[in-house]
Amino acid sequence: MAKKLVIKVTAGADAPERCSQAFTVAAVAVASGVEVSLWLTGESSWFALPGRAAEFELPHAAPLPDLIESVLAGGRVTLCTQCAARRGITEEDVVEGVRIAGAQVFVQESLADDTQALVY
Repeated sequence: MAKKLVIKVTAGADAPERCSQAFTVAAVAVASGVEVSLWLTGESSWFALPGRAAEFELPHAAPLPDLIESVLAGGRVTLCTQCAARRGITEEDVVEGVRIAGAQVFVQESLADDTQALVY
């Protein structure tokens, strides 16, 4: 099993099951002691903003705010630079603990030794 897990989530409210799966896997991995880096891209970018995760609903799924809080507590959450720019999101806008970084950082993290990357 990889010691590090990089998860890129591209889905948001447009594909709720895929979105929820990504956040659930990230939170479970953190709880299991895995080093997790969760990347918000595409429609999931909106969840970097305060209150937006609370608007997400999916029956029989853990609440998105709880999952994000778990990942932030034990891992890293990154908002894609280009995705943020396209949506007018700045560093001042995001939830505390969320960083904004670009593709170079994603590639660097994904290609690190003992790392597994997943895309949802």
